[in-house]
Parts: sequence; structure tokens; C-alpha cells
Amino acid sequence: MKKRHQILLVLAILSLITFLDRIAIGTLNKPIMAELNLSTQQWGWILGIFTLSYGGFEIPTGMMGDKQGAKKILIRVVIWWSFFTVVTGLATGFWSLLIIRFLFGMGEAGAYPNISIVLAKWFPAVERGRAQAIIWTASRLGAGLAPLILSPIRDSQFGWRGAFYFLGILGILWVIFWKYWHKEEPSEAKDIKASELEEILSQRELHKEHGASFFKKFKTSTNLWLLMIMYFCYASGAYFFQGWLTNYLEKGRGIKGDELKVFTSLPFLFAALGCFLGGFLSDFFVKKYGKKIGRRIIPVFSLAISGVLVLLAASTENNVICMVLLTAGMALMDMTAPVSWAVSMDIGGKDSGSVSGAMNTAGLAGAYITTVSFGYLASNYGYNFPVALMGGILILGSLVWFKINAEVKLGKGN
Repeated sequence: MKKRHQILLVLAILSLITFLDRIAIGTLNKPIMAELNLSTQQWGWILGIFTLSYGGFEIPTGMMGDKQGAKKILIRVVIWWSFFTVVTGLATGFWSLLIIRFLFGMGEAGAYPNISIVLAKWFPAVERGRAQAIIWTASRLGAGLAPLILSPIRDSQFGWRGAFYFLGILGILWVIFWKYWHKEEPSEAKDIKASELEEILSQRELHKEHGASFFKKFKTSTNLWLLMIMYFCYASGAYFFQGWLTNYLEKGRGIKGDELKVFTSLPFLFAALGCFLGGFLSDFFVKKYGKKIGRRIIPVFSLAISGVLVLLAASTENNVICMVLLTAGMALMDMTAPVSWAVSMDIGGKDSGSVSGAMNTAGLAGAYITTVSFGYLASNYGYNFPVALMGGILILGSLVWFKINAEVKLGKGN
């Protein structure tokens, strides 16, 4: 196995752990709410505070990685959020859990921007899509595995608190391996073949303009602003699936019991496949048509079709047809995720951490608005209305892709 593929495997494991830690609180919500005596409104704040801190620290942790190196920052942030994962198991009430979730979000904010920095340094530019595909496939597998791994711990003598202790220790073990195994630059690795090193260094396209700060280039980069608008649209749809799907199916469509378990897991399993295919196909089209057209093809079509399928799901009264449409819709929607992160690397260069952090901050703004507004819209206009609205937002995101140019570097116009 090539050295860069070994690194990708280790980062994929981190991505899986990241989503295990993130999804855990939702998987374990019933015993937590019961023991800590939390209301539904308080639970909404617990979930929302993570999104706020996660979004607020995306750019700072990305910039830190650009300046200090992703290896150091990943060590710090994984230790940080693993510590607060353990501390989650020590929560005694609403306020302690609220503060813990805020601090946990601060740490997790550094994960994907700094993973992108590592990939930008270790992979040729034409392989960025497939590398991100593996990372995001692992994240969806982490979300899907959370109930299978954590439910037995919850039901054991260790309870829900023991599940968080287990996850925190898992993160620390990853850090120990990463600290002593990974090298920041390919040229520092002693076990890399000369041919692979030459391939990486000659094709990774890490150009950096000197003299201008990230924020100065940020203000003048039409490309980055378009990327942020697009990711706002994508994440609005993604967080419907992550935050409201179960509620929509149960309360909006009356689905219960084993049928509900199946219907809530299927979209994430197919989303993993969507992530995998999206990144690999994007790299294929880049080789054939170049970055400008090649990076656009997958998200233009996948987001548009996803939006249409979500709209159709909201309009049908048949629950089985609805779930088929939503499952296909999420799979197609998530084909965009690895392409988006690959483009942030394409236009960011040595500012990849800052660019991906800015993009994800915009996405989390959309996610927060979706999380807060969905309940209000469902209460006043019915559950199908906000779902249909999500479909329209996804279609808007596909249209923005027509103006995003992966060949234009940070600070340049289109």
C-alpha cells in the first residue's frame, strides 16, 4: 500500500470516530433526557449549541492548521474533544451538558479543515475527490454504526455514561498513534518510495501567494463566496436528514417501531455509497474535462435531482414511496460532499484549512437555520412544507455550481 493511502486509512478512521462521537448524543437521547430531567426545548438547545460552537471555530482551527501544520492541530483538537466526550458522561443537568457540548463543538470544528490540509499535502490534485470520498464515506459509516456500537453499552451495567467514556478513550488511542507515526510533509517520511514522493510533490499544486492575509483574499474571492453559498444550501438539506428525519417520519408520517428503525438507517447507508461514488467520479471527470468542468458535473446533476426527489417525497402520501425517494435523495445529495471539500483544496492551496473552514462555517449557518426553523414551519404549515422547502434549497445549490470554478485560486475572481 502506498504511503498516502496508509495516511488516508488513518484519517478515515478519525472521520468515523468523529461522527461516532457526534451522533452519540442523539443515539443516547432517551436515557440522557430521562436521567437529567431535560425538556424537549432544553434538548433543542443542547443540540443547537454544538452547531454554533462548531461553526464558530471552523475558520480559526483551519487557519491554525495552515500556519502550524495539521499534525499538531489534529493532536490538540482530538485530545480536546475526546476529553469533553468523556466529560459528557459526567454531566449532572442542563447547564453542565450545555457547556460541555459547546466545548466539545470547539474541538470537533478542527477535524475536517485539518484533514483537508493533510490530504492537500499528501495527494496529487487529481486524486483529491477520491480521497475526500473515502473520508466522507467513513463519516456516514460512523453515523450508521453509532446505534449498533453504543446501544449495547447503554443497555449494559455501564449505561449511557459508559458509552461516552468508551468513545473518549477511542479518540485518545488514535492521537497516540498519529503523534508517533505521521509526518507533516511527504519529504519527512522515511518509509515513502522515491517514485511516490516525486509523484506527490510534482502534482499536488500547493501554490501560495505571499503578502496578502487570508481575510483580505477572502473578501475579494468570488469563488469562495459562491462555494460558501452552495454549501449553505447543501448543509441545509444534510442537517434535515441528520436532525429531523426521525421526527418527520414518526410525527409527520406516523411511522413506528421496527419500520421506523429501518427507514431511518437506510438513507445513511446509501449516503455512504453516494459519498464514495461522488468523489471518485469527480476525479474521473477532472482527468477528462479539467477542473473547471470536471468538478461541476457531479454536484450540478446530483443536487438538482436530489432536490426534485425530496420535493416528490414531500408530495406523496405513500410512506414506502416517500422513503425510497428520500433515500435516493440523500444518496445523490451526499455525492456533493467530497467534491465540495476537494474544490476547497483546489482553490485554497496552502490555505486549504482556512478555505474549507469558511465553507463549512457557511454550511453550519444553513444547518442551524434548518434545525431551528423546521419545527416552527412544521407546527404552522405541516411537516411536508419544510421538507419541500429543503428540496428547493438543494436545487438552488445545484445552480450555484454553474459559477464555481475550481481552477481559480483564492483571492481571484471568476
